[in-house]
Amino acid sequence: MSEFLEAMAFRHACKRFDTTKKIPEDQFESMLEVCRTSPSSFGMEPWRLIVVRNENLRKALKPSCWNQNQITECSELVIFTTDNDVVRSGTPYVRKMFERRGLPAEAVDIYMGVYKNYLEPIESDELLLQNWTAKQCYIACANMMTYAATLKIDSCPIEGFDREEVEAILDLDEERSVALICAFGYRVNPQSEQTRLPINQIIEYR
Repeated sequence: MSEFLEAMAFRHACKRFDTTKKIPEDQFESMLEVCRTSPSSFGMEPWRLIVVRNENLRKALKPSCWNQNQITECSELVIFTTDNDVVRSGTPYVRKMFERRGLPAEAVDIYMGVYKNYLEPIESDELLLQNWTAKQCYIACANMMTYAATLKIDSCPIEGFDREEVEAILDLDEERSVALICAFGYRVNPQSEQTRLPINQIIEYR
């Protein structure tokens, strides 16, 4: 079995973390680098991560996260937020993201037009825009979790939280929103048996 598949078998939603074990800083920095280099739609990289290490802040967040133990027990708590306004069509940020590819001005203008045609129906509805930017965070988070598993570091993605309450506790600017939360650390209990649908039930060839 390849190292990647071994990591996929190792990874599970860890519910209880060993509070005495901390992720080495160099390994955590490499996990953040995996996030930074992850793909995103149109290369917009809308994610803005908050690493919560302050114990008092974690305790304040826990009730708004369904009182899940992972919030306070994990070694590293990563909150994926998105900056929704900067990715709207026509912003200087979007143009800069296309220009950094070294394209001629005419090509950048074409990309800006394609992007505008794609995003206008999405950005007309704030919830649709939040969902679109959140999807990009899920790609980055999945990469982080799988990479962490290659280091024998456990993780747990968390969607069970009150978004408005968490955003208020973090004192986020209005244009930013919380997409998901992920806890990283080391398991206390043995991993439960991994159950998945058989391959012939999820794949269709045409």
